[in-house]
Amino acid sequence: MAKEYQSFATFWPYYLREHSKPRTRALHYFGTTLGLAIALFAIVTGRWLLLLALPAAGYFFAWVGHFGVEKNRPATFTYPAWSLAADFKMWWLWLTGRLGPELEKAGVPTD
Repeated sequence: MAKEYQSFATFWPYYLREHSKPRTRALHYFGTTLGLAIALFAIVTGRWLLLLALPAAGYFFAWVGHFGVEKNRPATFTYPAWSLAADFKMWWLWLTGRLGPELEKAGVPTD
């Protein structure tokens, strides 16, 4: 039986361990960046229907990483809100060069 997380702080290390492989994280970064680019483009151009593509853009690449690379079940299925928040946190920490220490604290090898 899977552990139930009661706070984002306890969920965060679990989330990082579920993204232990660099290729999985890279697919997440691509999907998150694509999703943000689509959202920004929709806002700037007023093409609001493009916002309907956000879930497909973001989750497609993430799920390829989980099912094809990591071989695990996406945490989104159990913790959708925390997974979304953790995805943005992981993306931001990676973008700013601060993800390594978080991975190490969670017990994820940083090759």
